[in-house]
Parts: sequence; C-alpha cells; structure tokens
Amino acid sequence: MGKRILIAVISVVIIVVVVKLFVFSNYSIQVSKSDAAYFDASKRFYKMFTVKIPERLDFAGEQVPIDKFYVREGLDRELLVNTFWHSNSILMFKRAYRFMPILDSILKANNVPTDFKYVVMIESGFENVTSPAGASGFWQFMTATGKQYGLEINAEIDERYHVEKATVAACKYLKAAYARFNNWTLAAASYNMGTDGVSEALKTQRATNYYDLYLNKETQRYVYRILALKLIYQAPVAYGFYLRNIDLYPPIPTYSVKVDSSVANWCDFAIKNKSNYRILKELNPWILKYSLTNKERKTYNVKLPISGSENYSVLMRHFKDIEVLFNDTLQIDQIR
Repeated sequence: MGKRILIAVISVVIIVVVVKLFVFSNYSIQVSKSDAAYFDASKRFYKMFTVKIPERLDFAGEQVPIDKFYVREGLDRELLVNTFWHSNSILMFKRAYRFMPILDSILKANNVPTDFKYVVMIESGFENVTSPAGASGFWQFMTATGKQYGLEINAEIDERYHVEKATVAACKYLKAAYARFNNWTLAAASYNMGTDGVSEALKTQRATNYYDLYLNKETQRYVYRILALKLIYQAPVAYGFYLRNIDLYPPIPTYSVKVDSSVANWCDFAIKNKSNYRILKELNPWILKYSLTNKERKTYNVKLPISGSENYSVLMRHFKDIEVLFNDTLQIDQIR
C-alpha cells in the first residue's frame, strides 16, 4: 500500500514538472524594461488596506455632510466596493478616458455640473448594455423616457446608444429635475428613482435633502456610488490604482459622413468608405440593422475612422508621457 502511494506521488511530481517545462518552453511573454518594472511594482505593492474618507467632499458644488455617521458609512461602503472590485473599476477607468472629454464638453455646454459624468460609470461602466428592465445605452434610458427627451428609437435606429445625443437627453432630464428640486443631489437621486419618487419621499419623511432620506436600497446607495467613483477617478493612485497613461483606451480619431437617404447595406457603405462593418458598429452602435430605410430622409452623421487610426500603435501616439501614472505625476521608476 505504501509503495503504491509513493509511486503515485512520484508520478504526480513528474507530470507537474513536465507540464511546467512544456508551458514555459512554448509560451513566453515579451516585456519591455518599462513593463518589467511596472509589473514588478504591482507584485511588491499588492497589499490590502481600508480606504481614507475625506473630511470634505461635494457633489456638483453641494456639500456632503460627512460628519453624519450614516453618510460616512454609506460612502465608506462604496469606496471599498469600487476600490477592491479591481477588474470592473480598472476597465471603467480605461474606457472612461476615451469618453470623459465628450461628456465633459456636452455637460458644460448645457450648464449641467460635470460631476454628472460619473453617473455613466455607475449606470453602465461606459458599455452599451441593456438592463433586465429594458434600459439601454451609457445613460440607461428606458424607451419612453428616451423618446420624451428627443431620442429616436425604432427598429433601425436607437439613439440611446449614441453617446453625444444620449448625453444631451440626459442633460434635459437633469435640468428639469433641478428645476423641480433646486438641488443637484436630489436631481441625481431622481435619475435612479424618478422625480415623483423623490418628491413623495421628501413629503412623506418631511426631509429636505437626499442624505436624510430613507430610500430603497439602490437609490440609498446611488449618490454614494457616484461620489466614490469621483474620488477614485480623480486620485486613482491614492486608492491603489497604478494605471499608466499607456494602459488607457485613447480617443479614436474620426470624421463624419452625412447620410440623408436610405442605405441598402451598411457593410457595403463601410467598405466603400475604406472601413468595415465591425468598425462602423464600434463607432456607431446606434445603427441596429444592416440597412436603413429612412423614408423621412433624416440626416445622420456617421462616424468613420481616420485612415490608420484602427491600429494600436497609431492610437498610442495620443499619449505624450506614456510612463506617467494616470491622473498623477508619478512615473513608474519613481514608485517606492
């Protein structure tokens, strides 16, 4: 019996050694000196700590009452969740770099505080997802609400997936909510539970602000999630996110082609314009079908990539200081 066990153990050891030799002889990851330093730092600094709660914080210029224990603990929860949900947060920050300038410019143009760009992070993580309830796009509009605020939604076109137009629609909603509450924080909460829901809660509980309301679990966490992602995104290194500029997803240089008639086949359209359907859909996710009827002869601006911009090496030219850490001034070789 003992001999059989010994033989079995030796066999397992031999198999493990052979597999390791096979793996390392057939696969090798080529890394630069910079990459080697970066990943070495990631191993040395991978430690778990709690997060620091700031003593002062505001949302859209409105002060957060950090001194109240339930506010502090609510923020603490969302900071911990988003700090240590590494894969999700890192992907969000990578994608955000591509789209944040678009959101910033549209929010500013519509006189809506730019803190609302963090709503997209918690609503969709910069993915054109559809919720079980049917809310779609970066801003997660329901069909009826999207149409109410000017978005075209039908079998061929869904502008909830059009980042610029959906952001304008969100601005219209938020400004209407602000006009009702005269408070941006309550407007943010209403984006989750509706203006009627917020009004009813304020009236029933005889409260005057979001932080003193007792709400459903999702809305109770909603503004704290926005605040947490604002804090982490603005100072990622402080929360343990050592992303280099080169790790981010840069903007894709594009030009627009006006379409004011029907399109028999979007695949042919893309090829005619020296692109392909895959890239066309990446840049214009609001196009749903392979063709466009367009009986009303509406005008659409279709984005196409500037020649060569689909290549990773070309996109990386966007970054001047590739070794500098995102939203910080540190470089990899300065990490201690």
